[in-house]
Amino acid sequence: MKLFGSSGIRGIVNRELTPELAMNVGRAVGTLHITAIIGRDTRVSGEMIEHALTSGLLSAGASVTHAGVLPTPTLAYSAKEYDCGIMVTASHNPAQYNGIKLWNSDGSAFTPAQQDELEIMIGQGYSKRSDIMKTTSSDGNCIRRHADMILGNVGKAELTVVVDCGCGAASLITPYVLEKMGCRVITLNSQPDGHFPARDPEPTEESLTQLRSAVPAFGADIGIAHDGDADRMMAVDENGTFISGDRLLLLFGRRECRNSIVVPFDTSMAVDELGVSVTRTRVGDVYVAEGIRKTGAEFGGEPSGAWIFPKVSYCPDGIYAAARIVEIVQDEGRLSTLVSSLPSYPILRGAVACDKKTILPAMQRIKEALAGLGTISELDGVRVEMENGWALVRPSGTEPKIRVTVESRDGVEKLYETIDAVVRRNI
Repeated sequence: MKLFGSSGIRGIVNRELTPELAMNVGRAVGTLHITAIIGRDTRVSGEMIEHALTSGLLSAGASVTHAGVLPTPTLAYSAKEYDCGIMVTASHNPAQYNGIKLWNSDGSAFTPAQQDELEIMIGQGYSKRSDIMKTTSSDGNCIRRHADMILGNVGKAELTVVVDCGCGAASLITPYVLEKMGCRVITLNSQPDGHFPARDPEPTEESLTQLRSAVPAFGADIGIAHDGDADRMMAVDENGTFISGDRLLLLFGRRECRNSIVVPFDTSMAVDELGVSVTRTRVGDVYVAEGIRKTGAEFGGEPSGAWIFPKVSYCPDGIYAAARIVEIVQDEGRLSTLVSSLPSYPILRGAVACDKKTILPAMQRIKEALAGLGTISELDGVRVEMENGWALVRPSGTEPKIRVTVESRDGVEKLYETIDAVVRRNI
């Protein structure tokens, strides 16, 4: 079974992600890279995985700098001073999960080729054993440097903003950045707590009931929400209405792009109406970032809430995205009005639980069952192009699920029911 998914290595702690595996990852990384900086989100298992990684790195002769608890984009930004960065996080997954994500010094995630190289080394047990042990050190200024970079790239804003940090690492930076921009900031769930007691770490419409109520109650202009490691950012308008990721992608794309944009395969067809060149990739921020580098696009993102601004980093940066959307509302007016001006087609997303061991044969059966509905593409999962829309069925890169996305100019509910039924019959 592959170790690396669409967002690094991820699994339930002490079952799929063990200290032994983390140590072997550290050894492999330390064999190829001399210096590394490690950070972690607020999860309670973070220290255990971090120490195991450190042991592996040191045994291979690498030097290690500990950055402590911080957001993933902060760690990726700090990696520019090192050969690589290592983030211990399961991002939006529940508290019992953790993961390992690897970053290059330019802020991009390790490419599939780099991940494959490490996976081969780990599987074969090949790594360097050094007779010279290097030391560890700490860097307590990563958050300040990241905040300073963001503030140097955005303007002032005099808005009232409610920020739901979800008890994650965003608690340490997003409220500060927005306050320094000139905003009145009201925080929710801003105490770091790796059990995520307030809500699910994934910032979905269903999990953000507190934020959706708080924004109109406080008379705020906008609500901001993050996942556990703040690589994602979602928003609520002044009325407490959740803004879908597809709408936010269009909003950012209209602001950022003059020539081209990169999006994953599950993005709304409304993106084609931005009037710029559109490149579609496999789902996963690593593929979007790779597409941005290849095309020179000004922006790329995923409807899940991962927004990549290459002028600052190839890592999805939820904190920078929060500052940018606040700046957009300050400059252009109410978020509800801005969103209503965007092109829109009905789109539905969902998922069906599936045992990891049976996903591949299930996907083959699903492909055969869908073949008669339209033109099939297999860039990522199975996508069916139809006259009035499309459907995408793909295995999740982070959880034991098969994800279903459908978009149609009419009859989207019926189309979703049809595709969902096909998936459930064939798993």
